[in-house]
Amino acid sequence: MTDLTLLLDRRLLRAKGHALPRQRRLYELLRQAILDGRLPAGSALPASRVLAHELGLARNSVIHAYEQLGAEGYVQASRQGTVVAALPDRRAAVATGQAVSSVPTAGLAAPPPALSDRIQAFNRRRTAEQDLMPFMPGIPALDEFPLRTWRRLLNAAWRDQSPDLLSYRPAVGELELRQAIATYVRAARGVVCTLDQVIVTDGTQDSLSLCAHALADVGQRAWIEHPGYGGARVACLAAGLKVVPVPMDEQGLAPPKALWRRQPPRLIYTTPSHQYPLGSVMPLARRLALIEQAQAAGAWILEDDYDSEFRHDGPPLAAMQGLVPHAPVIYLGTFSKSMFPALRLGFMVVPASLSDRLQGALGDLVRRGLPAEQTALAAFINEGHFTKHLRKMRQLYAQRQAALREALSRHWPWPGEVLGGACGLHLVLTLPPDIPDADAAQAAMKKGLSPRPLSAYGTGGPPLNGLVIGYANLPAEQMDTRVKQLVRAISAGLAR
Repeated sequence: MTDLTLLLDRRLLRAKGHALPRQRRLYELLRQAILDGRLPAGSALPASRVLAHELGLARNSVIHAYEQLGAEGYVQASRQGTVVAALPDRRAAVATGQAVSSVPTAGLAAPPPALSDRIQAFNRRRTAEQDLMPFMPGIPALDEFPLRTWRRLLNAAWRDQSPDLLSYRPAVGELELRQAIATYVRAARGVVCTLDQVIVTDGTQDSLSLCAHALADVGQRAWIEHPGYGGARVACLAAGLKVVPVPMDEQGLAPPKALWRRQPPRLIYTTPSHQYPLGSVMPLARRLALIEQAQAAGAWILEDDYDSEFRHDGPPLAAMQGLVPHAPVIYLGTFSKSMFPALRLGFMVVPASLSDRLQGALGDLVRRGLPAEQTALAAFINEGHFTKHLRKMRQLYAQRQAALREALSRHWPWPGEVLGGACGLHLVLTLPPDIPDADAAQAAMKKGLSPRPLSAYGTGGPPLNGLVIGYANLPAEQMDTRVKQLVRAISAGLAR
């Protein structure tokens, strides 16, 4: 019989204040000894009473460890008592290239399985702290959100929840929120829809992923704006689609006529009311032409309307979705910009002809939750808090953008053009060729500032050079100081 007291670390077993209980520590030590071969197959373990006495543990701790090892197949009962089970020789299998079992490898340097080809290039490493730094685009004025009102509505929603609402929720979202969304987008965005066409999602990224999987087959083409929202590219690539970058001009998405013939799309992703990130607005004639061409090609248009509520040059433009009856347009909306990103709620408005079939597929594709948050959001909209908050933020963001423009005009020393500004939460500032935007952004990051390089928004076409500068989450009175810090950071980076 193996003398386990020589194999096990008694100090680890008896250490006080350890995060794991002793029975779990004993199990881990025994499991590791089995996996690395120090306890070979057929080795008989001491009786629980004996081992408990030798290690100074309670017998129940030893029994628990033995039972857990037995349940997982590491040991088994025999005439000799508890013995180590025969496991595959993983080291020999690795050396000969044979398949190995699912038992975890211990002490081996075998590489983990490679990522799929579709996501090899995905490598977002920004932290939550970096996202809150000054000039980070896409972050709303979080300190201006009416948190007290939201807490009240959320508490009321939880107070009224019944136990059955703790189970999986409808894949299309809670009824009251879908109705509130339908009422809002009809009045505010000119969307033509009924309640049945509204599907609640976990945000625009979730909406894009669902559309990419549900509306296109692997290998079909998805047209993406270049430069454009990287999340759309990620969703399409992850679904196995072929991404085709489509150039932009001053009026938005501008696909060449030959592109319709050579690479006809199945999906067309566009941000017509406020192109992301350049800020252009697609005029009515081009919107109608895009719908007509998409119908002829058998393509779906994914209209991302992510921040159109914050239009500074007049009222928000009507959505593309409502321009033509039965248009092949899926309207995508989110509350990440209009409220706060951590809410993780968005929605799709799908054509009536697609509604039943898509809702049926969603039953298998998603498991929806957050009933209290959805109920609270419905109340937030229905009681008028949402419209009031948007009106306040529209004025605030216009002031902050003006402060950013003024500070740039005073302190920015390099030639460049300011793009966008009619809508949204950011501006684009072009850079001369001798200042690579990735280097400028990195220099700013080291000084606690977080503008993003325009080249990072490339979707496969020629890169553009500039900075995407968010202003929504930075008070106007700080803008001048922060712009001077940005100029100093870039200047210092160029001097190295």
